Amino acid sequence: MNQVSTRHLAEWLEDVLQVQRFKDYCPNGLQVEGKDTIRHIITGVTASQALLDAAVQQNADAVLVHHGWFWKNENPVLRGIKRQRIATALQHDLNVFGFHLPLDAHPEWGNNAQLARLFEFVPERNDDGSPVNFGPADLVWRGHCQPATLAQLGERIANVLQRRPLVVGDPDKPIRTVAWCSGGAQGMMEAAIECGVDLYITGEASEQNFHLANESGTAFIAAGHHATERYGIQALGDAVAKQFGIRVDFLDLDNPI
Repeated sequence: MNQVSTRHLAEWLEDVLQVQRFKDYCPNGLQVEGKDTIRHIITGVTASQALLDAAVQQNADAVLVHHGWFWKNENPVLRGIKRQRIATALQHDLNVFGFHLPLDAHPEWGNNAQLARLFEFVPERNDDGSPVNFGPADLVWRGHCQPATLAQLGERIANVLQRRPLVVGDPDKPIRTVAWCSGGAQGMMEAAIECGVDLYITGEASEQNFHLANESGTAFIAAGHHATERYGIQALGDAVAKQFGIRVDFLDLDNPI
């Protein structure tokens, strides 16, 4: 079975995801160091206890996730849930890699790029071929969809994600231009409104999104935080497997939020 050194993998991931570009809410990269060499990786959306336990059961050497640990402003004390998670990783010499905003933004493997593929959106492109981004950290993508009403597009998203989204707006509204950002990006809706799109899509919703949609005429869809962020980590895992020839398995632990 092929293997890669932990250090080499960490350097490659940090390079291809351009982590230095982002001022994030957590450290990106190797968050907990385990074995020196890696033959088997479990990927998932979040480094939960359930994901760690599954990785241990499958004799994996590392977990690679979108939502890792050590978030800004969280209590740094190692007690309770946090202690148990870290203890599991250390006890089993398990490497824990986490990539947050760099994975959202990656033009090929990122969550937003994968949503465009799944929803059959056509991203607007700059002259150099990069996507047209806007909003905080340029995380929001903009593009076009196949002509549909808001209700029809909501059904299409429900079928793709196997989860019924929250849809706010006139069901008969024609949708041609869209902006999207996976996960908890409901706070970026005003930037989408200013951009003049017909619809803004993200994962979660806040109370104000209802009013912004109704008063601006820009429709809003919240399709689920977990549901919109399952695909970037899968694409990244596939890239790792192709690059290094090691075993990478995605584990989808469902989360209704």
